[in-house]
Amino acid sequence: MASEDVKTSESAVSTIVNLAEEAKLAREGVKAPSYAVLSICKSLFAGGFAGGLSRTAVAPLERLKILLQVQNPHNIKYNGTLQGLKYIWRTEGLRGLFKGNGTNCARIVPNSAVKFFSYEQASEGILHLYRQQTGNDAQLTPLLRLGAGACAGIIAMSATYPMDMVRGRLTVQTEKSPFQYRGIFHALSTVFREEGPRALYKGWLPSVIGVIPYVGLNFAVYESLKDWLIKTKPYGLVDNSELSVGTRLACGAAAGTVGQTVAYPLDVIRRRMQMVGWNNAASVVIGDGRSKASLEYTGMVDAFRKTVRHEGFGALYKGLVPNSVKVVPSIAIAFVSYEMVKDILGVEIRISD
Repeated sequence: MASEDVKTSESAVSTIVNLAEEAKLAREGVKAPSYAVLSICKSLFAGGFAGGLSRTAVAPLERLKILLQVQNPHNIKYNGTLQGLKYIWRTEGLRGLFKGNGTNCARIVPNSAVKFFSYEQASEGILHLYRQQTGNDAQLTPLLRLGAGACAGIIAMSATYPMDMVRGRLTVQTEKSPFQYRGIFHALSTVFREEGPRALYKGWLPSVIGVIPYVGLNFAVYESLKDWLIKTKPYGLVDNSELSVGTRLACGAAAGTVGQTVAYPLDVIRRRMQMVGWNNAASVVIGDGRSKASLEYTGMVDAFRKTVRHEGFGALYKGLVPNSVKVVPSIAIAFVSYEMVKDILGVEIRISD
């Protein structure tokens, strides 16, 4: 009799435990999807905020870089970083320094959001496959981070490329050039109507080729530098496995410098290809110079060949100085602000795993 009571009690306890577990799983099943969506939204917001903040901080240098990339070699208006910025200030005022920044932010906010989120997802996927091959304790190597960053860059670039294309055209317009485009949406609709949908992706190939080393190296150098500093703790830069904001900014600056130097010639070719098909491109790019040759490239290789033949190899690095001055703080601010915003929002940062 006693044994039956014990069995009955055990059965009752087992039933209660099972019901409690089922209720817990049910609760988790309801909450998990909403939590995952919220986490994704927070991650995307952090990436978008980081991109908008970093680009606005260096908007004058961004505009000067593009003007240097496409200016007529026979009619030099922008001769260096300081002179170029002073010239824009004198001729167009404060608004001229930030011309195109609205379009740039409209592009970079979703681009940055997709880029950071895609990097996290790609690095997780690559790490999972890598651990299956080598063991459960394996960590991401610099080469694997490069691959994850390249994937993120391609996805983000392709998703927002039309915005980048019209941003380039809006940016090179000045007070003396015919204003064909009144804004972002007017530029998108005009290009679509007059040049066709494919025109919105002019220069896409060199952009994608350039984004592979650029974004890939940005993430690889930044994350690898952080890991190295945390493990070796040189010069007392690391305290309790935590990097200071200044140290992380330095890591981001180094990453940006390496990435943009490797990919810069492709950025120049991309800008020039984006001008092809624009009726007023000659007046904007060629200006009042002696050469009135039309801007026509049959492709990326032809654009490289004509640029080097007519202007020399150095033309592939036009605007590199303001771009370097721009990239160092821009990439640094983007990485650090992304991590800080995610920390404030209470989202786990996994890009260093």
